[in-house]
Amino acid sequence: MASVSCVAGSEAVMATPGALLSESVLGWSIFTIVLLVILAFCWVYIRKYQSRQESEVISTITAICALAIALITSALLPVDIFLVSFMKYPNGTYKEWAANNETRQQIENTVLYGYYTLYSIILLCVFLWIPFVYFYYEEKDEDNSNKCLQVKNALKYTIGFVIVCSALLLIGTFVPLESPPNRNSTQWEKVQYLFEELGSSHGLAALSFSISSLTLIGMLAVITYTAYGMSVLPLNLIKGTRSILYERLENTEDTEEVEHQIDKLKAKCADGRPLSMRDRRNLQDLEAKLQVLRRQGRHLEIAERNCCNKVGSALRPMKILLGVFFILVALLFFVTLFISNLDKALHSAGISTGFIIFGTNLTNPLNELLLALQPVFPLDYVLITIITMYFVFTSMAGIRNMGIWFFWIRLYKIRPQRTRPQALLFLCMILLLIVLHTSYMIYSLAPQYVMYGSQKYLLQTPLPTADPSQGNHTAAITKICDADAPEDQCTVTRSYLFLHKFWFFSTIYYFGNWAFLVVFLIGLVVSCCKGKKSVIEGEVDADDSDFSDDEYVH
Repeated sequence: MASVSCVAGSEAVMATPGALLSESVLGWSIFTIVLLVILAFCWVYIRKYQSRQESEVISTITAICALAIALITSALLPVDIFLVSFMKYPNGTYKEWAANNETRQQIENTVLYGYYTLYSIILLCVFLWIPFVYFYYEEKDEDNSNKCLQVKNALKYTIGFVIVCSALLLIGTFVPLESPPNRNSTQWEKVQYLFEELGSSHGLAALSFSISSLTLIGMLAVITYTAYGMSVLPLNLIKGTRSILYERLENTEDTEEVEHQIDKLKAKCADGRPLSMRDRRNLQDLEAKLQVLRRQGRHLEIAERNCCNKVGSALRPMKILLGVFFILVALLFFVTLFISNLDKALHSAGISTGFIIFGTNLTNPLNELLLALQPVFPLDYVLITIITMYFVFTSMAGIRNMGIWFFWIRLYKIRPQRTRPQALLFLCMILLLIVLHTSYMIYSLAPQYVMYGSQKYLLQTPLPTADPSQGNHTAAITKICDADAPEDQCTVTRSYLFLHKFWFFSTIYYFGNWAFLVVFLIGLVVSCCKGKKSVIEGEVDADDSDFSDDEYVH
């Protein structure tokens, strides 16, 4: 039997040890640079919003480290996709170093353990480190004399979080991924089966269940903050801020009017007669309003002299273009996510399988774009990294604009140089939870690409022959990896396997995507109806003290 191979691409060249060493050194150099950039960004971001009056070393370090962990974890998905893609040449053949199945398995396990390591650190932060620091600061006395009592009380409250984490790990330990082989087995045999399964997975299923449970909370944060941030960030860039001169004029008029009203009320008691209860209450309200207006006036005066505001005015056209770009990206995500969810609703096996589908049945714009960029290295990896970072930064924008809420109760505000340490700790905890859900969101946007990256495989197809006696001729055609590819020809990313470990979580994530779309539309309408922001938006509130105002001014 004759066989003809028609494969596009150049012949593979055996990599030399020197070349492999150079690639390794280059990889570590890039990793070090990226890590330093992330730490520098986290330090600048936390210092920008941190209150100078209430700053605490331990809370600052915790916030910076937690934010860095969130960003590093979000970067793991592009690395996962890159590694499975890097194993193959563009012509669909494995590279020499990846030709051995054991080598590929070792690389895949390394990535998987990377996920588990970072996710374990997130568990530690959410259930131990951040709660301890939060309660440690809450228990701080004015004289700050008894450190031991402060640590003792913080540990006492943190135990509650540890108990919740232990419960999740315990539940995950005894939730079998597969049913026992014999349904007629005794209760003892079923218990033995659970322990055998626990031993075979080395407890990783318990960790997966705990992380998936946290991801549900992250899903709620994504629905609340990320959906709103995707609409408010671009529209704020497009609309800009109000004119400082107009705001100062309006502030002066309001101040004079309030002063006039105060003088009228005080004139009633000029002859010694006491004011009525209603007039005294009105006088107190007017004096509080006057105090806020005067503080706003001071801040507007500073903003008028601020060089950053002058530079921002000069860069106004660039901000508008950036805002238009961001809103187009947000609309692309909306359409893509809607098509992806519709595809799952029409072509998946339903709730019992977690709405899992293999590949795409409807045309997915973002997935097609990533696949189209594959031939031009490294545009597809750059795009998937930008998408990941876009989710993180729109989430930060949403938290910054909304503040920290517990249902209808507003707990903290996020303001430049005025944010309390507890609020920064909450912000970082929410970002950690959001990052956990980001992988599923990106999978929903580009399912085929997240599963296989830019991998291709060789498909043997028969060639038509005029003379049957000459034998069967076949041609090897290069195809993009999909669900129909042979198992040994395409490697699935570890992220995809991790996301679908428990079908019931995938089902909840699916319905969470629909809620995300609804909240995004509501946020878009609300952001469009809102007017321009003040140039000192969030800097002055009625509950601020004069001392905190002086802190900002200096």
